[in-house]
Amino acid sequence: MRMSADLRDLFLYEAFLYYNPLLLVTMMVWLWGVNLWVFAQSNVNYVKIFDLDQDHLTHREVWKCATWMTIIVPTSMTAYLYLYSHGEVSLAASQPVLLYIAVAMILIFPFDIFYLSSRYYLLRTLWRIVLPLQAISFSDFFLADILTSMAKVFSDLERSVCRMVHRQVATIAWFEADSVCGSHSVAIPLVLVLPYLFRLFQCLRQYKDTREKTALFNALKYSTAVPVIFLSALKYHVLPGSWTNFYRPLWLLSSVLNSLYSFYWDITRDWDLSCFTRIFKFNRPHLCSYLFHGRRWVYVWVIGSNLILRCTWTYKLSAHLRHNYLTVFAITVLEMLRRFQWAFFRVENEWNKMNSKSNIQLSEKDNTNEEAQSLISNDHNV
Repeated sequence: MRMSADLRDLFLYEAFLYYNPLLLVTMMVWLWGVNLWVFAQSNVNYVKIFDLDQDHLTHREVWKCATWMTIIVPTSMTAYLYLYSHGEVSLAASQPVLLYIAVAMILIFPFDIFYLSSRYYLLRTLWRIVLPLQAISFSDFFLADILTSMAKVFSDLERSVCRMVHRQVATIAWFEADSVCGSHSVAIPLVLVLPYLFRLFQCLRQYKDTREKTALFNALKYSTAVPVIFLSALKYHVLPGSWTNFYRPLWLLSSVLNSLYSFYWDITRDWDLSCFTRIFKFNRPHLCSYLFHGRRWVYVWVIGSNLILRCTWTYKLSAHLRHNYLTVFAITVLEMLRRFQWAFFRVENEWNKMNSKSNIQLSEKDNTNEEAQSLISNDHNV
């Protein structure tokens, strides 16, 4: 590529911006297939937990989708780089545009191909997340939690689509601060905060339906993400002295509060480890204890890595730290791995709750039958 080192870095940053979201989504699809495979091996009935129909995707079908994504997305990225470096700028600019249009068309394609029922299940769940006008199901808030880990993906997606709409693809003039789709755009924090607002509204809806105070505390957890995002974005809109002396300390305080609150909630609520008392106990059958029975380092690793990666959350969501895109990409990958291992414990906890409710109902039914038989016996004796 015949360009200076500075221009080459900007060009590669731009190319990475277009394909970074889809590459990360591809990775998440691979990891979700691994989740489903482990659930199937561990006899965790994820079909019942997520209320899936008979045509749901198995882990093999999910991996098949991920394989196609792994082929198509890097191929389009390679075509973009090749065409641009050989002077075919207009053809290069069409590559990410065609890819995004193809992805959108496949998702909304109304005919019974490409796993129609699963695609519509995904779109329906996304619609329920955006507008929580109904009772919140487990699949609703499970997917919404995953979306919070992909906030940076949506931020890059917004900038990519913005550049396509404004016909700025295959140029580097957009990098200036006054650009509509630049790194200082006010749309970036707005998009970053959306998944957390969706999850917050779900918690409020859950409180309205159940009147459980736990839902309010959960809503408070997601609300602590809002100041982290917007205080970080203020660096581009305030004087340097004001940022250093006032806003940056507030940003650090809010980020520590959010990280620790989220970590506590993961351990005690989402995973139900009851303040770590069950880390070294295997009184009840657990997914990880089933796979790694007696290996306590698994729980130590999960809790320790969850704490560290919760703290690095601040870096990938902070507007003033996004210039090192490779570092941000690596931290986003780590966040998805954190969410990947979080899913095991979260689904297992839900499965244990469902089994407990079933056992209680069966016990109550047995007691009722025994009382009925006792009454019949007493009547006979009389």
